[in-house]
Amino acid sequence: MTLRVQEALLQAQAQGLPRLEAEMLLLHALSQSTHARAWLLTHESQVLNQAQLEQFQTFTQRRLSLEPVAYIVGCKEFFGLTLHINNQVLDPRPDTETLVLWALDTLNTPHGTSPNTQPSVMDLGTGSGAVALAIQHARPDAHVQALDCSSTALELAQLNAQQLNLNVKFRQGYWLDGVHENFDLIVSNPPYIPLGDTHLSSLRHEPALALVSGADGLHAIKHILSSAAACLKPGGWLLLEHGFDQAATTRHLLAEAGFEYVQSRKDLAGIERCSGGQKAQAKST
Repeated sequence: MTLRVQEALLQAQAQGLPRLEAEMLLLHALSQSTHARAWLLTHESQVLNQAQLEQFQTFTQRRLSLEPVAYIVGCKEFFGLTLHINNQVLDPRPDTETLVLWALDTLNTPHGTSPNTQPSVMDLGTGSGAVALAIQHARPDAHVQALDCSSTALELAQLNAQQLNLNVKFRQGYWLDGVHENFDLIVSNPPYIPLGDTHLSSLRHEPALALVSGADGLHAIKHILSSAAACLKPGGWLLLEHGFDQAATTRHLLAEAGFEYVQSRKDLAGIERCSGGQKAQAKST
């Protein structure tokens, strides 16, 4: 069996793949950059050799089984940065860029950290390093640290930092346990899916440790809140990503923990995706 480039794309789409995903997987099978869509247009009649065809068919079946494209091609764009990705970390979602944008807002507005103070930032549960690296790239003056309990995740995050030449300090640990510094900003995209949630079947290729957080999905958020205030400077912010239906509960937990100006931010779909609050400013005497 022989197939030309255009025929291979049409076949994959007939099996249920969106055109963009089919193009990315075919480019990867052909050892081309996954961004080189123009290459496909100029090589529509090129015949795939047997090895390329088998590789593309394998990639197609993996994607049809709901394996993320990022795991298949080994990389993902996030906030303008190209990151190495594997199945030991979450596939970074565009929704999480909401967290990065809010983090940068707090570092650049008067009620947050002054942009001239070389702010200190901690990213909890960093995974591939996506959030920490995006913040460091946008604010090269910031002192950004990132923490994860997984040594394999930290190896990948460090690889991404080296490739991007970004000076994030990575460390191993469980949330804020044993952290004694004080930060201007703490951010986290923790696991927040309840155990037994029906959405987990479609996420079976991703690490459960980064997805599931107790019976209510709030175990990690509650654990972070138990010590976050003690690790923030007066006026510092805590920002948390959460599930599509957890904003009200997370705001309540933030208020209970003593945070002020508690609020949520919506993602591009209009869903309240992140909630956060500010530690009280030190009172003047």
